[in-house]
Amino acid sequence: MVQVMWLAIAALATFSVGYLGYSRYLARFVELDDDRETPAHKYDDGQEYVPSKKPVLLGHHYSSIAGGAPIAGPITAAAAFGWIPAIVWVAIGNPLFGAVHDFMSLSSSVRHEGKSIGYIIGQYVGKRGKDMLLWFAYLTIILVIAAFAYLIGLVFDAFPWTATASFVYIALAILFGVYLYQLNGPFLPGAAAFVAMVFGGVWVGLQYPVAMFAREGLPADTIVLLGSGGEFLPLASAANPNMAGWVLVTVLYAFAASVLPVWVLLQPRDFLTSSLLYVGVGGMILGAVVGTVVGFTDITINVASAGIEGVRVTSLTTQIPGWTGFIHQDLGALFPFLFVTIACGTISGFHSLVSSGTTAKQLNQESDARLIGYGGMLGEGLLAVTAILAVSLVVGAGDSLSSALVTFPAGGGALLTVFGLGVTAAATFIGLVFVSFLLTSTDTAMRLGRYMLEEIVGTPETDLERTVTNRYVNAGVLSLAGYFLVASGQWSNIWPLFGGANQALAALALLVATVWLANWDDNKQLVSTGAPLVFMLAVTVVALVTIGVYRNPMALMTGDYSGTIGAASLVFQSVIALVLVGLIFGLVWFSYDNIREARGGLDREAIVGSAEGGGVEAGDD
Repeated sequence: MVQVMWLAIAALATFSVGYLGYSRYLARFVELDDDRETPAHKYDDGQEYVPSKKPVLLGHHYSSIAGGAPIAGPITAAAAFGWIPAIVWVAIGNPLFGAVHDFMSLSSSVRHEGKSIGYIIGQYVGKRGKDMLLWFAYLTIILVIAAFAYLIGLVFDAFPWTATASFVYIALAILFGVYLYQLNGPFLPGAAAFVAMVFGGVWVGLQYPVAMFAREGLPADTIVLLGSGGEFLPLASAANPNMAGWVLVTVLYAFAASVLPVWVLLQPRDFLTSSLLYVGVGGMILGAVVGTVVGFTDITINVASAGIEGVRVTSLTTQIPGWTGFIHQDLGALFPFLFVTIACGTISGFHSLVSSGTTAKQLNQESDARLIGYGGMLGEGLLAVTAILAVSLVVGAGDSLSSALVTFPAGGGALLTVFGLGVTAAATFIGLVFVSFLLTSTDTAMRLGRYMLEEIVGTPETDLERTVTNRYVNAGVLSLAGYFLVASGQWSNIWPLFGGANQALAALALLVATVWLANWDDNKQLVSTGAPLVFMLAVTVVALVTIGVYRNPMALMTGDYSGTIGAASLVFQSVIALVLVGLIFGLVWFSYDNIREARGGLDREAIVGSAEGGGVEAGDD
């Protein structure tokens, strides 16, 4: 057993070196210049292009990228392969792969009028390449919606107090938006008041837990909204009607939130979410240190609704194996499934959509990209570290990978008891942290999916094009497709496919950055983006082919699915996996031709550049 404090310290050390050293080099390499007008100022429209203060934009960006994925992925990977490979990949891969990906996605978008990575690749390889990348992103968005809706349903079902606290949090976010943008209230006192009320929402949740449908194990005082029933819903047989009901509610919420103006919910909610993030992540890491140095009082965790009863935590040391082997019976081989399972905790293609979809349109000055792009990803890495700490502490929530997910609120809550909080209150708060990130990422993903389809269609000219680009129709298609994918009901099916697609999108975003650099200047080296690009392509192609050709067909042949809808969902997943692989090969081919033409071949000098990238000094953050 190892004290979890050392896991946190190891990651903090590599992250600090990355930010203080490598991010400064990258800022100079892409020549960040505060005298250059950003798209937020050039196209300020009060709707999508809005110059934002660095702390506010960091809050939006951070909470949009730091969804439930950097929690769910590391938890699943640590439970499957052990905490050692999980923490090593997060600590090393995040500053060298993920943070580079996010920073380059944001910087390239800012230099291309705040346009998406699809638009950028189209500038260099043509419309076919643009459309292929946009379709890839669009399919990935559907997988994001499916995976995150599953997670939200799981947490709401296991922690009914968190469901109530989340309702309070969403209502407060809407009121905060009205306060800021309609009533023009002063920011600081309003922010302080609304953040305090969000934390007060945890108390409300503890008093009034809520469930959609009745099920065994819920707290006696739970308010059941729809009574018994719900067996007709997809997922009801694979999980339970209450979880299935919450999944449907989540998809409907994401639909509604994605069609609203950004000021109504997205911006104010993301600021409030960032406050939860800072307190939750900082509190768990500090709790690991304080509990180790000062001392930890034994606690017993009893959360019957989460399947955790009588679990005793006597010290802040790892309770799960550090290493379990190269093969896991549900996930498969460590290569590639460790990497696609951890996913967003180390590198995430979804971040390129956020960076080039909303963040680049709100960047006040170019030097802000260093903190928001590179630093924001390091912050997500810290969230992944806390997930590994939490799952390492708590054993007893069941043997399946999906049941391991509910240990995050319980384990995170155990860390917060160091500060005198009760176990249930602390677990409810961490559950709210978990769900708030999931909610923000789910509806942000749906909004970005709308943008993807609008870019694919371009200026609508026919009735059909005007219909499919209508915000309500567009969001409706995304909602239905995402909900259908959840119907398989198997976490071991849904998550690796999402992770594979998401990691492949990250590889393609690195490909876009490499193409941009190759065409920008012969002196720009291509190693910083090219090395992680090659590794991620190998990981994701192997994972997607395995899912599409072997894993899902085997599940169909052995009957490992839930009903006709579950079987159809598995077929749909295989089709998506193989289509994504085809799009990857097409984009790599087009981009290879472009780089070779731009650099006159691909010898060593063309890759490393004939001189180091210098340029304008970036402002200190």
